[in-house]
Amino acid sequence: MMEQAAIIAVIIGLALLVFLLFQLQQRINTLRDQMDKLAAGNLHLEKSQERMEQLLREEMSCNREEMNVTARQGREELSNSFKTLSDSLSARMVEMGNLQQYQLDGFSQQMAHLTQSNEQKLEQMRGTIEERVRELQKENAQKLEQMRTVVDEKLHATLEQRLGESFKLVSERLEQVHKGLGEMQALASGVGDLKKVLSNVKSRGTWGEVQLGNILEDILAPEQYGSNVAVKKGAERVEFAVKLPGPDKEGSPLWLPIDAKFPLEDYHRLLEAYDGADLAAIEQAGKNLENRIKAQAKEICSKYIEPPATTDFAIMFLPTEGLYAEVLRRPGLFENLRQDYRITVAGPTTLAALLNSLSMGFRTLAIQKRSGEVWAILGAIKSEFGKFGMVLEKTRKKLQEASNSIEEAARRSRVMERKLKEVEELPEKQANELLSAEGYGEEIAAGSDS
Repeated sequence: MMEQAAIIAVIIGLALLVFLLFQLQQRINTLRDQMDKLAAGNLHLEKSQERMEQLLREEMSCNREEMNVTARQGREELSNSFKTLSDSLSARMVEMGNLQQYQLDGFSQQMAHLTQSNEQKLEQMRGTIEERVRELQKENAQKLEQMRTVVDEKLHATLEQRLGESFKLVSERLEQVHKGLGEMQALASGVGDLKKVLSNVKSRGTWGEVQLGNILEDILAPEQYGSNVAVKKGAERVEFAVKLPGPDKEGSPLWLPIDAKFPLEDYHRLLEAYDGADLAAIEQAGKNLENRIKAQAKEICSKYIEPPATTDFAIMFLPTEGLYAEVLRRPGLFENLRQDYRITVAGPTTLAALLNSLSMGFRTLAIQKRSGEVWAILGAIKSEFGKFGMVLEKTRKKLQEASNSIEEAARRSRVMERKLKEVEELPEKQANELLSAEGYGEEIAAGSDS
């Protein structure tokens, strides 16, 4: 059964194959017929193309001959046209040349006429301008002469004034210079005297004492300091001492010794070493100044510090700020003087500040001492003020009673006036006579006086 099916399938396949081969053969035959037709068409096209080429060659040959003929005719027409145009242009140019020549001749004549006319006018203008210029030159010369005269006069006056002022100024300056020279001579004399004073040790010390005394006098009251105070038993006396309150209210005061010192030679040697920039000399002069200051501090300590009569320290006054600044600048010197010798160094400014502080303390102490008296006075015023209040209260009551009495009298007076409206008023003279006769006038006068 399977074999039959396979055979049937093979037969069907062969039938299909034969059918396909038949269809393919027909397609091939059709294609061959079409190819033959195409070949015949191509042959026909080739023949048609040859005929077209032949026709084109013939047409182009005819066109070439026609174009040659047309070109020849165009050239002949152009030649004739150019010739006609050239003849016309030549004739026109001749006409224009003749016209221009005629116009140029007329223009030349006009130019000649204008030139002649302009020359005449320019000649006239030249004459007028020259005459005007001569007049202007003459006027300018006159004005310049006048201006020169005025300028010379003003310049002469100004120069005389300026020279006078300059000579006056020079004379004033010379007088001022002469005066300044006199002042400089006086100043030089004063400087010489000051140098003499400062060169003498005793005079220099006196100058420091005078300066210290002036500072104390300017700041403190006379009862707040003393001069040449004996703080120890013996002949040693301190130049100045500030009087401080003692430990007890009724005892002797506590003195603050102040002594002026002025080691000028050592200070000048140090300044000269500074000016010479000599380090060794500066060091040596600085040491000498320190030693001198320490020696003077030791002297003050041994002579003038005597507790409890004095404070446990004293003040060394240096009269110049430069010397005071140099002492402060020395490393450790100020502290050594205070610790070893109980000495405080002060310059003019520092001492003034210290004395101002003490003055304020004195004022505060005086206020504290007088505060008890002030409170007592205030208590008495308070008692009297209470009594004064009582008196014022009594006075107020009396015034109130008087005011009430016056109001009552005014009220009664108004009542009396209302009652007396109907009474005929007498003349003033008759009324006075009547009241005088009855004695009422004196009572009224006495009442008005009271």
